[in-house]
Amino acid sequence: MRRGVKKETRRLHRQFEALARAMPVTRPVTERLLRDGMRIVRLPFAFVLIVGGCLSFLPVLGIWMLPLGVMLLAVDVPLIRPTVSANFIRGRRRLSVFWRERIRRRRRIPADESSGERP
Repeated sequence: MRRGVKKETRRLHRQFEALARAMPVTRPVTERLLRDGMRIVRLPFAFVLIVGGCLSFLPVLGIWMLPLGVMLLAVDVPLIRPTVSANFIRGRRRLSVFWRERIRRRRRIPADESSGERP
């Protein structure tokens, strides 16, 4: 195995670990799906998640299915692995910045309103 491929694989697995830390309920499922012998289950499951994500306008299905399906697909398709892991890292970073800014704004607004001053 090329050194770069091994590095990309570790990077993608770290993203799955980050997902499991954020949502602990997903840990048993992802650990089971990431085993070496589960490729026969992982590929169809990834395609079902991708199609379900594309049909997110229907009840029960959601857009959350799309990135998870692409991540599972990237486990078996080395060509898309670097792009998927980089985009997942970028998305996690943007989401954390968004929530940090939102919390900061919410804490600041009530303080301004409670001062009693009107413009």
